[in-house]
Amino acid sequence: MVIVVPAVLLMVFFLLYFSLKNLRDVVIIYTCIPFAAVGAIFALWWRDIPFSVSAAVGFIALTGIAVLNGQILITAIRDTLNTGQQSKDAIIAASKTRLQPVLATAITDIAGFIPMAIATGVGSEIQRPLATVVIGGMITSTILTLFVLPVIASVFMKRSPQDADAERDQ
Repeated sequence: MVIVVPAVLLMVFFLLYFSLKNLRDVVIIYTCIPFAAVGAIFALWWRDIPFSVSAAVGFIALTGIAVLNGQILITAIRDTLNTGQQSKDAIIAASKTRLQPVLATAITDIAGFIPMAIATGVGSEIQRPLATVVIGGMITSTILTLFVLPVIASVFMKRSPQDADAERDQ
């Protein structure tokens, strides 16, 4: 299991790179993974659940969901920047348009895993760690994706020519 998680992370990185063909965007999107991991680790600690194989599977699923949300937002920002808007305006517009899809993904994932997280019947010892990881990770990942990822994008994404002109005029 020790080799599987890094291998999955590496595969996700390469798939993103081949999909977007922009290393900077992939690295920005990849910041969603630590955002998700923080919440997942905290949720496991808070519920006093040890790390297990099912928790590792939850981390793999969570990685995919967090990366998808990041990709949705970064792609929207990149598309808006390509229309010629200034960086700040493009990031705000893209964040507004992608707020609902990101929240919908998070809410459906969290709501779908709640029954698994509170299960007490047969097999619940397998379900609880996986669900706890996904729920905790989705909470922090969504909040940080909506508020921190746009800030990271504003710092590292290429600026439009209008941004350079506006900066020179000041």
